[in-house]
Amino acid sequence: MTVASKIKYPNRFDIVGSFLRPQQLKQARADFQDKKISRHALTEVENREIDRLAKKEVELGLTDVTSGEFRRSWWHLDFLDGLNGAHFFTPDHGFIFNGQETRKGGIKITDKISYNPDHPFFKDFNYLKEIVPDGITPKQTIPSPSVLFPNKDAEIYDNFYDHNFDAFLNDEIKAYQETIQHFYDLGCRYLQIDDTSWGMWASFSKDTIDPDLKPLCEAAVKAINAIADNKPDDLTLTMHVCRGNYDSNWAGAGAYDPVADYLAQLHIDGYFLEYDDERSGGFEPLKKIAANGRNQRIVLGLVTTKKPELEDQSLLIKRIRLASQYVPLENLCLSPQCGFASTEEGNHLTENDQWNKLKLVIDTAKEVWSD
Repeated sequence: MTVASKIKYPNRFDIVGSFLRPQQLKQARADFQDKKISRHALTEVENREIDRLAKKEVELGLTDVTSGEFRRSWWHLDFLDGLNGAHFFTPDHGFIFNGQETRKGGIKITDKISYNPDHPFFKDFNYLKEIVPDGITPKQTIPSPSVLFPNKDAEIYDNFYDHNFDAFLNDEIKAYQETIQHFYDLGCRYLQIDDTSWGMWASFSKDTIDPDLKPLCEAAVKAINAIADNKPDDLTLTMHVCRGNYDSNWAGAGAYDPVADYLAQLHIDGYFLEYDDERSGGFEPLKKIAANGRNQRIVLGLVTTKKPELEDQSLLIKRIRLASQYVPLENLCLSPQCGFASTEEGNHLTENDQWNKLKLVIDTAKEVWSD
């Protein structure tokens, strides 16, 4: 039996997915955009840097590893652009993150959304699977279906369904189901959906969800549960709730209280929740998830990826103990609050800072849990 088969995921110490892009990779991507090198040459650099990353992840002690999103520019747009019917475009403006405008990017839905058997993410996963050693689990991350919901503020535009949201949702669910099944057929056993919607919906609300947002929340629950209920039993499906992660900046702030009832309805295996500062509020909403009877793991994102300073381990342990007042300790885990580079720009840390953060996560988890 391999190490990976003995471990329940999410692991006691886990990762969200993205890593800082090495300078060699950034330069190669820029050279490719400027037509100075070929796609093959870029792929060779990507492969070399993913090899180095995966080796470092394993050496550090991680039991599940990712490719760091090294073949992506955006955490979400690259995947969505790979679905049939959705296409990347450059809008007039970027997203607004706490007063900062990001690089420009968006998606236009120009045809029926459907599964693409030649989606480039499949090759990316295959490569990662082939290079990880026995006993290590290759983890795949993709954006949640709610990220593709038409929304002008998120630069997602429907130019095909003519506001027939039900038809769009049904097509999207089928596309996701078939995509996730293909990942499984390739050998994926741990898949995480990244979701900014819940964090932003909570940010736009106060104590309860805005009535105008309820249909979207219900649609997100429907889509995620349709995916979770359709997946193979031995595929672990988790969800990371993000509040924005661009150039060390954030987009949303607010406690989880307004969306906790919806999160508790999800049929997933675990939640990655941001808790690195006061923007996320307290742990009280977690008791609704703990009370749903599904015995799901909740990964506390207590270690920030937005700044290099290391957290105090005793304070991290204290916060884990505080969260255990609402969720049994055996159902809690620890991770960074997000990835280190949700876009290729990356956050304001060095690679050494990045590894120190992850070592702190691992060491702290081993202090708290025996498994």
